[in-house]
Amino acid sequence: MAKTKTVFFCRNCGADSPKWVGRCPACGEWNSFVEEAASKVAGAAKGAGFSGDKIKPILLGDIETSEEPRIDMHDGELNRVLGGGMVSGSLVLLGGEPGIGKSTLILQTVIQLKEKRILYVSGEESARQLKLRADRLSPNAASNCYIVCETLLEDIYNDIRDVQPELVIIDSIQTIYSETVESSPGSISQVRECAASLLKFAKQTDTPVILIGHINKEGSIAGPKILEHIVDTVLQFEGDQQYMYRILRSIKNRFGSAAELGIYEMRQNGLREVANPSELLFSQEHAGLSGVAIASAIEGARPFLIETQALVSSAAYGVPQRSATGFDIRRMNMLLAVLEKRAGFKLTQKDVYLNIAGGIRVNDPAIDLAVLSAVLSSNMDIALEKDSCMTGEVGLSGEIRPVNRIEQRISEAEKLGFKRIIIPANNLKGFDHKKTAIEIVSVKKAEEAFQRLFG
Repeated sequence: MAKTKTVFFCRNCGADSPKWVGRCPACGEWNSFVEEAASKVAGAAKGAGFSGDKIKPILLGDIETSEEPRIDMHDGELNRVLGGGMVSGSLVLLGGEPGIGKSTLILQTVIQLKEKRILYVSGEESARQLKLRADRLSPNAASNCYIVCETLLEDIYNDIRDVQPELVIIDSIQTIYSETVESSPGSISQVRECAASLLKFAKQTDTPVILIGHINKEGSIAGPKILEHIVDTVLQFEGDQQYMYRILRSIKNRFGSAAELGIYEMRQNGLREVANPSELLFSQEHAGLSGVAIASAIEGARPFLIETQALVSSAAYGVPQRSATGFDIRRMNMLLAVLEKRAGFKLTQKDVYLNIAGGIRVNDPAIDLAVLSAVLSSNMDIALEKDSCMTGEVGLSGEIRPVNRIEQRISEAEKLGFKRIIIPANNLKGFDHKKTAIEIVSVKKAEEAFQRLFG
């Protein structure tokens, strides 16, 4: 019996090698090569299972362009993250942890698209399971959605020719396999070849395709990194299963901003859009409690106010503990060092715990000032004023650096009833603060901000 020929693939970039190597020569990743069976047909990436018309070269000046209308997904948060809606012929990858609600989000979206013919390809669930879930999300809803439970790519193309859909859903890409590749479904070569074939189908037929992908234990989308390069848009669906909030982030988007954010609330009957996240991400019952500061943050183009909570206590076991939830622990350690060096507060023998309320993760550096204020409030056991909020990035020398989109941050704080906001002094340049009813306090250094907050 002939021995099966195998090839080693890099899990990070998809590069192949005839033998195992410790460090990938293409991307430099260590210990990322895995062994898989070689493909039956060389160059399967040319479009396994799909044969479209041959494309001829055309001059750049002869290409006709027009402002094509986007497909309204009837979901304000999803439209926002996609950049205004789905673009025809685009390939969208939606990734997330198991059980986070990826299939629920897509299924409840396609149920609302009654004007579009949709083909939902399920490789994980039966048609009966999908029907039960659809009835729970929207009872007695008349939808123009066709369901097929299939995992072979060539058979999926036959179903597409029969249905002629205007939108195709693949749930999930890790379960789809092609006959042209010998390895098992979910392997690097299968995921890569199937995604390349679906990309060719989407571009030549102008049919949008949504791929649902799994997340591995490192937190990245399972399969080679080249999968993220193939698709037009990469969406990340994240959130703690112990909390009711879900965050939809745009990591890559060729048709819009790559920093947009959508917020959902998980309920018994599906996901609900959160149009005003500020009212949900901070509570109104923190008056008189120390260790709580309200920060004005921006994710993408959306401003919202978040509640920053800190707890400072004496180290019980000799070695001080540092813990942060929803915030970068390394940045928190840097801010604590600035607090000790520039403001003179000694926290070397105290435990510091930081939490961003609501279970979300914030990357905006403008919440640095709120983090330090919450830590000081807990350390001195002095509550901050409930009608005050703040924004500002803290530098290593203790200066308060300016932040972007200060008008939107101030407007959001004023809309929610805050009476005072602390901002960097350099943000006042070119800004007419007389138009706002909220009191604006400008500061240049962290010590100046602490004097305004604590007296």
